[in-house]
Amino acid sequence: MISQLEKEITFRYLKTRKKDGFLNIISIFSFIGISLGVAVLIIVMSVMNGFRTELINKIVGFNAHVTVKPYGNSINIDKINNHELEKISEDLVFSNSGEAIIISKEYTKGIVLRGYNPKDFTKLNVVTKGQLTGEANNLNQNNISIGKELSFDLDLNIGDKISIMSPSGIETIIGNLPKQEVFIVSSIFESGLADFDSNIAFINLDKLDNFFDYKKEDRNLEIYLKNPSNITEVKIIVQKIFNDEFVYTWADTNRSLFSALKVERNVMFIILSLIIVVAAFNIISSLTILVKNKTKDIAILKSIGVLNKSIIKIFFLVGVTIGTTATIFGIFLGVMFSLYIENIREFLSYAFNISLFPEEIYFLSKMPTEINPTSILIVSACSIGITIIVSIYPAIKASKLDPVQGLKYE
Repeated sequence: MISQLEKEITFRYLKTRKKDGFLNIISIFSFIGISLGVAVLIIVMSVMNGFRTELINKIVGFNAHVTVKPYGNSINIDKINNHELEKISEDLVFSNSGEAIIISKEYTKGIVLRGYNPKDFTKLNVVTKGQLTGEANNLNQNNISIGKELSFDLDLNIGDKISIMSPSGIETIIGNLPKQEVFIVSSIFESGLADFDSNIAFINLDKLDNFFDYKKEDRNLEIYLKNPSNITEVKIIVQKIFNDEFVYTWADTNRSLFSALKVERNVMFIILSLIIVVAAFNIISSLTILVKNKTKDIAILKSIGVLNKSIIKIFFLVGVTIGTTATIFGIFLGVMFSLYIENIREFLSYAFNISLFPEEIYFLSKMPTEINPTSILIVSACSIGITIIVSIYPAIKASKLDPVQGLKYE
């Protein structure tokens, strides 16, 4: 328990007085340092969490949650009607894909073509949840749906024609030549993922099979789940149903990306925590100077019967109070900055005419944030824990002061 005397003396030592001068400067810098360290940690963790969540939502939204790829024989239709599969899936779609080259006005670009039946294409999130210009149900022979970024790169609009070259060849009198066909742009989609919009295009499934010399047995089954986040357990269920096929999920195809994000987040946390550590060490300096300045006061308190443990509590509370209030202020600062970070980004971009967070690099059109209470608790616990540790030594040093030596020259 903390007595009333200990509280009053602690509060008195925390009050700013002109004669303390340099001591107050150190205390202020300790407060600012810890506050900024906590705020920066919360902002960085919020942006990293938001970036990861937004990226997962985009990837899950515009890619198949689970893909079943046949090895040789076509996928057994009876397996599709499996009761367990019906319980976990929201939609089942047959598809295929291949890599080709777009040739347009002296500009060539590699692209991934995905083939769907017209009815299945209208069910995709890129149509239902994305922004699509043109006719979604017109994915017929020689019609193509391209991404917004790709339309900018190639200067294409709806109704324009583009030439696409397939790696599969056709026999001619002069030898084997790659297939090349003209497609008409029937729609332009915007998924929100710049990389997706610039490298993916959709065509009719039958046309794709013919264009790449695929067989119907080669078609993949795309499974769209009711709960795509529970991907590990779902994959096990799907693998049991399709035990003769190769099964992979959105998590498998993006494993390296999310592993890199996790490592980066942990490294950033460790590096930025050093800000708090450096600021907290200023508390040792300020408390040591405070003990030196209050030598007479400590001697008087001891001479009137104040116990050593009370002296320890007083100086310990001074350090912890500075650290705790700085942490609380830092949390407030970090949360507020995280909430309005996109507005701040837009203001800085406009004010200084620079591109902050370019979407062609970060895949997203705006800076995402996700304030995670658990992350805030971890940051707060680390900050307060550090200030508790650094406050112990000066407090113990104050309690060991000899009152006779303290009053000797008074």
